[in-house]
Amino acid sequence: MENPFRKTRGLKIIIVGCGKVGKTLVERLSQEKHDITVIDTDSDEVDRVSETYDVMGIIGNGSSYNVLLDAGINDADILIAVTASDELNMLCCTIANQLGNCATIARVRNPDYSSELTYLRARLGISLILNPELETAREIARLLRLPTAQEINAFTKGHAELIKFKLPDGNVLDGARIMEIRHYNSELLVCGVERNGEVVIPDGNFELKGQDYITFISTPVNTQSFFKKINIDTHQVRNCIIVGGGKSSYYLAKQLTEMNIDVKIIEIDMKRCEELSALIPQALVICGDGTDEQVLRESGIEEAEAVVPLTGLDEENILITLFAKSCTSAKVITKIKRSSFHEVIDSLDMGSIIYPRYMTAETIIGHVRATQNGIGSNIEVLYHIFDNKAEAIEFNTEKNSPVVGKPIMELKLKDNLLIACINRNGKIIIPKGDDYIQEDDKVVIVTTHTGFRDLKDILR
Repeated sequence: MENPFRKTRGLKIIIVGCGKVGKTLVERLSQEKHDITVIDTDSDEVDRVSETYDVMGIIGNGSSYNVLLDAGINDADILIAVTASDELNMLCCTIANQLGNCATIARVRNPDYSSELTYLRARLGISLILNPELETAREIARLLRLPTAQEINAFTKGHAELIKFKLPDGNVLDGARIMEIRHYNSELLVCGVERNGEVVIPDGNFELKGQDYITFISTPVNTQSFFKKINIDTHQVRNCIIVGGGKSSYYLAKQLTEMNIDVKIIEIDMKRCEELSALIPQALVICGDGTDEQVLRESGIEEAEAVVPLTGLDEENILITLFAKSCTSAKVITKIKRSSFHEVIDSLDMGSIIYPRYMTAETIIGHVRATQNGIGSNIEVLYHIFDNKAEAIEFNTEKNSPVVGKPIMELKLKDNLLIACINRNGKIIIPKGDDYIQEDDKVVIVTTHTGFRDLKDILR
């Protein structure tokens, strides 16, 4: 993707923790030309990250007064704590707030803290607290509500959604032009089409074909209406098998039972099974090896409408997925922790794939760009879409923004950019040329550029 902001001054960012999320953050943020320092107690990891991405590395405890001083906390703009310990992450942020004048971000995953995040953020002065397992569960739950979708990204607090689905051969839209979609629903906007690995932001004359992956933005209600009119199944799954009993499984099972979906959890550790049975009495917890074919069959995988492997090992999740695809027509959602062998994974027929580390990184990157802009809340949501070939960003509209009050057709927009939707006091507008943006609107844009920090960046 083209970055139109190469010459802007980067921020000074300290990242504590060189695990999977930490490395992903270093990779993404270094591409945006920020001055990055990493801290970790593992000297090998620090050396590997600092050499790979040409960043400064410090070996030590990120909550140590002297280590933070060595890292330059006095003039840092942001500290991001993503170690394996929730308590250490919060302590790092608290000490950073005392030593410097920077924004702080902490990853906090323990369910014991999940209902207290607002309180902890306010009392400890942490700018942003993230729970990747909870966000992973929310994304999976959205997909099980509409299992036809390959991906669902939520904007404007769920009022609008970016939906990706595969167009079946012989569908009424097979051979239709984009402009003809309005006959089925005028309140949606096609943002991209993927065909044979290539991504196109189409115009009205673009002709769709079966097996295309189509991405559009609309409200949940309009999406349901659209799918029904083009004969795409819209029913929510009635039951789900979750393999693995970790934090993500707990959060997901809790949400699914609240959606009146029957849930079975397969977990090999008896003590954890007892904990889950007490925490989620509505779910059926089965003690067994979820990678064992016999256990899966006895648990009813052949009759399941959804199967979600959430073990701690990518290899196990992939094998369970492939087995489920071979013996059932269930909606299968696979969690992948690592990013290696990405092309091989994409070549397999695995249904929907969730990468928690990318979800966490995108939230943090959005916050970093807002901080760099000096506003702090201009970017609400950021997603990398189309296999990182484009970005979808939700902005708040500032009072004196140059985009306010002019018809969209008169705005001099950058190429390869769509204004996808406007949320005006809860009303979703799919904009046309004579629509205009008002102060306090929330605006979603899709672009193949990267680095946007403010809504005015959409202008040439």
